[in-house]
Amino acid sequence: MPSRKKTTMFASAFFTCICSFVIICVVLATQHWMSSEVRFSGTNSTITVSLTYGLFSGTCAQFVDVGLQVSERTFQVADNLSNTKAKSMIIAIIVILVLSLLSSLLSSGFTCTNAVSNPYQTFLGPTGVYTWNSLCGIFILIAMILFPVNIEENGLSVELAYGCFSFLQTHIKSEHSYGYSYWIMLLIIFLNITSIIIIYFYDHARYSKKKEQERPIENAPKDVILF
Repeated sequence: MPSRKKTTMFASAFFTCICSFVIICVVLATQHWMSSEVRFSGTNSTITVSLTYGLFSGTCAQFVDVGLQVSERTFQVADNLSNTKAKSMIIAIIVILVLSLLSSLLSSGFTCTNAVSNPYQTFLGPTGVYTWNSLCGIFILIAMILFPVNIEENGLSVELAYGCFSFLQTHIKSEHSYGYSYWIMLLIIFLNITSIIIIYFYDHARYSKKKEQERPIENAPKDVILF
């Protein structure tokens, strides 16, 4: 059975890993990644399309000059994209987040295993926790970078606006605001770092104690050596 200190440390890391797993599920499920106001020139007026969307679905509404809402509808992100590059990047972000979800799940399994037992395999110990938490954090960081790139380089919001209302004419300008579904990914990275720090302190303390028990004989008291 593991010591009380080991159980406490790994149980704490398990809690952070589970929180990370839950938040990734929230990130994937919610559609509050981006809110955009996209303006287009019309025949006699300016049309503004308001979009709120995530990786899978969203809502769009059309407004004319005076702020009068003409129509509102829901849409599927993949179905509204004619730009292959933008669509491919959305799929890539989803795949990366699924990989981060699996990494978080494996990290939760490793920390739970170490909290209740002493596995013989080295990789099932702190090394495995470092690996899976690091991979999860890296995947999340990549997703956070790719999404703004898709917005700015591939005109994701403009593409979605055209998909909602096909009669739109010339794009004038866009205003973007990132929602909570995007920003809470920073919390996931923080939780992964916290898990690594907790296990590092445990591993470092264990290593120091082991070295202390393996002191060379020349460091022993003189009366013990004479004996």
